Amino acid sequence: MISALNQLVDLVEEHLAEDPDVRGLAGAFGTTEYHLRRMFSSLAGMPLSEYVRRRRMTVAAADVVRGEGDLLSIAVRHGYGSSEAFGRAFRAVHGAGPGDVRRDGGPLRTQPQLRFRLTVEGSNPMDTRLIDRYAFRLVGHAVRVPLIHQGVNPHIQRHIAALPHEEHLRLKALGDTEPGGLLQVSDDLGPDRGEGSELTYLHGVALAHDTPAPDDLDTIEVPAGMWAVFRTSGPHPQELQTTWAATATEWFPSNPWRLRPGPSIVAILERADDFSTATCELWLPVEQT
Repeated sequence: MISALNQLVDLVEEHLAEDPDVRGLAGAFGTTEYHLRRMFSSLAGMPLSEYVRRRRMTVAAADVVRGEGDLLSIAVRHGYGSSEAFGRAFRAVHGAGPGDVRRDGGPLRTQPQLRFRLTVEGSNPMDTRLIDRYAFRLVGHAVRVPLIHQGVNPHIQRHIAALPHEEHLRLKALGDTEPGGLLQVSDDLGPDRGEGSELTYLHGVALAHDTPAPDDLDTIEVPAGMWAVFRTSGPHPQELQTTWAATATEWFPSNPWRLRPGPSIVAILERADDFSTATCELWLPVEQT
């Protein structure tokens, strides 16, 4: 995977004015575009699309400062059809327009070329189990929210708090299969997982595939497949988020599995009254490499 990510970085540099052929590269390494993009965003801390934009504007800024042609020529050279579109992208990265930078020499925000390296970690074993699950369904109350990588997501907090206490009890009584208890489900999230990108969040429970779902609840149908289940315990949500990140940096590079499309599920097994600590299970859909 490290080699694939570094070749992806090289591919970006060779074709900065174009979208890189991520699918072709993933196929050459025997993996999927979905998994490669997810690993890139997890390890780089930004989506691949954002890295490409920053690198493109870093190289373009050098042309602007050196005065190598008019702004429209520079825009076309770097994959933009107009100077206006180029100017918007340039300003979004550097905080100033290309005309201002050409006149003043800055400000510029440079994105260095990434290089992924393998470091020896894993001194703390990850409590994991692999489950081959039949199809099931997730039912509950769903809402579209922005993705927040660190800390508590206030949009999700408000969604859960708006549900009456009786509804939580009703949901918990409905669940009849693993993962058990009340669940935090993230679905419809692209592989890049950029901060602020939208996802569907469902607060609900798991039902067996043949269990009828109440008409007033949202439903996510989950096909049969393998799941990697990671158990966490400690400060919440910090411990859960740390484990989620470690799946990319430690678990997937060390095991013959890759992510497949599907919902990510967090089951709260035990928690403090104020939710400051919790024991959780993180369910991720996987397939063999």
